[in-house]
Amino acid sequence: MYHAEYHICWIAKYRRRILNPGVASYTEKVIRKVLRSMPGVVLHEIGFDQDHLHLVVDIPPKYAVCDVIAQLKSQSASQIRKKFLWLAKVYWKENVVWSPGYFLSTVGVNEDIIRKYVEYQGRQDSGQQLELL
Repeated sequence: MYHAEYHICWIAKYRRRILNPGVASYTEKVIRKVLRSMPGVVLHEIGFDQDHLHLVVDIPPKYAVCDVIAQLKSQSASQIRKKFLWLAKVYWKENVVWSPGYFLSTVGVNEDIIRKYVEYQGRQDSGQQLELL
């Protein structure tokens, strides 16, 4: 059993405000499609601003988090550039969409819940489950 949830954020190259509603909607579809090829990876939330996006993703330990992010960024950039040809004018000398790098943090569970779970191990039904908020 695992709980490996991450908050991930990355920005458009040069913080260009390219993520209008149409691009954001298409980007979400592409990200969901890429994640379907990674069994066990679950997208919980996705949010967009004009120049960046945020994801809350559950990534099983069998995947390297950096590899999942690399796949998401590279495949989404490629498909976005093909769909929205006007991006060639925004990034006229480069074949890019995203800035290199990203922000990553873990999403934790309540510390009190973990302590109670550990404290009561073996005292209750052996089928006891950790209830996450």
